[in-house]
Parts: sequence; structure tokens; C-alpha cells
Amino acid sequence: MKLISKSWISLLFVLSLVANAQSSMTSATDTIKNTANDVIATLKADKAIRNGDRQKAYALINDKVLPHFDFVRMTRLAMGKNWRKADDSQKSQLVDNFRSLLVRTYASSLSQYKDQIVQIKGSEKTSDEADADVIVHTVIVPSGGNEIPIDYAMEKQADGWKVYDIRVDGVSLVTNYRGEFNEQIIRNGVDGLIKALQEKSKLAEKK
Repeated sequence: MKLISKSWISLLFVLSLVANAQSSMTSATDTIKNTANDVIATLKADKAIRNGDRQKAYALINDKVLPHFDFVRMTRLAMGKNWRKADDSQKSQLVDNFRSLLVRTYASSLSQYKDQIVQIKGSEKTSDEADADVIVHTVIVPSGGNEIPIDYAMEKQADGWKVYDIRVDGVSLVTNYRGEFNEQIIRNGVDGLIKALQEKSKLAEKK
């Protein structure tokens, strides 16, 4: 499997997905476009976030990112077949701790913004069904270096489009985590994975 830098995933994740409130009529592509414009404007205007102000970064993510993600589906995909091994209480803890880890990981990445540009390259439905999921294709153009293709897997829900996976240069975020989750469960069970996520969140808080 192709390995990708988690710091790059973190930055690109936040760069392109901090969204304004979206109506259910907004297309998946427009959601990404509005998001990119909004987050870049915010980063350019707020020097404190670029300088590593964690509280401001958390506020940005909690207010504008989290409402537009389906963390239950993301966690279920990252767990794969192991999802069936967890009871309801464990599933709830897994979702909460995975969300917490991602927030803390991505908050530290906001200071890495260096005038990157997001370009929308189109979208495609995953099937012919009227309510099919959509893959939105974009590229990140760094201030120097090669373009990086980013695809967003999105599902239309009652309150708008929700992201449930991100693919960086063809590599899925949830697939990357699936390997880590599976190793933890093999060694220490579902409760061991929950504990590992909690410990990783604490470490991410200190970075």
C-alpha cells in the first residue's frame, strides 16, 4: 500500500473541508468549493491559527468541520469486519475517540498552511441511483512542488452532504486507519483499541 504523510493528510483535510452552513440543496461540489474558499480566507486572516493557537483551531474545527462529517460511517469503515465485534457502548466510544483523535491531529496541521490553492476537477456519482453517493475530485496546488489529487467521498443526508472518506493520491484515509485498528484489535481486543485511541489523542494534544 502506498504510504502518505499524515501531516499532509491533516493539512489537506482541514484546508478543503472546513465548511460554512450548507443547505440540503447545495451540491457536493459546491460544498467543497465553498469550503476551500472559506478555510483559506480564514487562515490568511487569522495569524494566531497559523502560529499554532490550539484553542482557535479547535473552535474552527468544532464549529465548521464536524457538522459536515459522518463520523459513525467513517469509524465503521475504518473498523471493517471488526465493527461487528463491538457492542453498542464500544461503538459509541470508538466514534467519540476517533473523532477526538482526528480533531487533535488536524488542529496541529493548520500552522502548515503556505498559500496552497484548491482546484475543483469535477465529480461523479458512485451509481445510477438517484440518491447515490458522490466522489468530488480536487487537486491541491502547493506554492512549490507537484499537485496533489484529493478525492472526497460524500453522502447526501437530510441536513446536507457529509464526507465519510478522503483519498489522497488514491490512498483512502479510512483504509489507512483500518490496518492500525485491526492490529490493535488482534493484540488487545476492541477495548484495547479504544484505549489506544485515547492515548493517541493525548499525544496529539501535546504536539
